Amino acid sequence: MTISSSDLAKRRRTRTRAKLKKVSNMRPRLSVFRSSKHIYAQLIDDIEGRTITQASTKDKEFKGDKGSNVEAASEIGKMVAERAKKAGVSKVIFDRGSYMYHGRIKALAESAREAGLNF
Repeated sequence: MTISSSDLAKRRRTRTRAKLKKVSNMRPRLSVFRSSKHIYAQLIDDIEGRTITQASTKDKEFKGDKGSNVEAASEIGKMVAERAKKAGVSKVIFDRGSYMYHGRIKALAESAREAGLNF
């Protein structure tokens, strides 16, 4: 029996979230989703089950011309960090989901760190 790529991604995502829950210390989770055209980031409060803030390349404030490159991801990282500071959040847990930590995911995380988020 072969396992589909979506099932493998689901396993990786579940494994990542299980590790995050062990070390979360009641911090919000910075969750990242990337598609072929856009990148999305949101701060989630798992205790209350609500989204604190979000940013994506579909937002009106997004200045880039293309949402599927490293520059766009770094801009989204800055946007979500600024919005998190306005909401009073400075410490988060980074949830990369089923994606490897390189490319657009790494650019988003590093720009969020530079803009003031601690994780």
